[in-house]
Amino acid sequence: MNRALMTALAAAALVVSGGSTTASASDAPPRTTHGPCQYTQTPDEPAARPVPLPPDPRHTPSHGTVDMAVPTSQGPLPLRLDRAKAPCTVQSFVHLARHRFYDRTVCHRLTAYPTLKVLQCGDPTGTGEGGPGYEYKDELPVDLPPAPSDPTGVRRLYGRGVLAMANAGPNTNGSQFFVVYGDSALRPNYTVFGTVGAAGLRTLDKIAAGGIEPTSQDPAPVDGTPVLRTELLSVRPSCRP
Repeated sequence: MNRALMTALAAAALVVSGGSTTASASDAPPRTTHGPCQYTQTPDEPAARPVPLPPDPRHTPSHGTVDMAVPTSQGPLPLRLDRAKAPCTVQSFVHLARHRFYDRTVCHRLTAYPTLKVLQCGDPTGTGEGGPGYEYKDELPVDLPPAPSDPTGVRRLYGRGVLAMANAGPNTNGSQFFVVYGDSALRPNYTVFGTVGAAGLRTLDKIAAGGIEPTSQDPAPVDGTPVLRTELLSVRPSCRP
């Protein structure tokens, strides 16, 4: 395996950032919803913006799609959420959108490795450490094909246009998500819950072409802050039923 590929595969494990850990303000156990999704408060990682726990009905909607209108400072980023793939994730995402959690938030991370090409968003702090103050279970994909770039067969193909959740380990989904602008090789540890529309792919291509902000340590980084500041102006379910 060549050095570039090894570097890219190692980076794939770092596609998400963990939340910051602070001292808990209370010794009380975290609150958990009683439905099948079991959204659980994270007292040590409080919400970046105030938001209640999502609804958690006994019969979580698990059919159909939800279209989301996402205008950004770089162009439209329409999303289609798939309840069948990840009902608890879709329920949480729509809940956060309706509470304006994502409005005026900046996509903080762009990667441009040979086998990892994603834009990561969903943190109101813009640091990669913020979340909604709760976490919930994984709904991992079982139908992704093997990644052609990985001779071990461990990683799967997260194809161009995939919408997936970022996490900090098993069952730590919150608000951060990533959109794939180029076929990427990842372990199947990230919940896939939808796709990016055609107009959104054009927006992603524009952001990717703008590159990544250089640093004093790395004048040509392949992972970091996008040069083209990308702000989610609003995230709302569209009028389509």
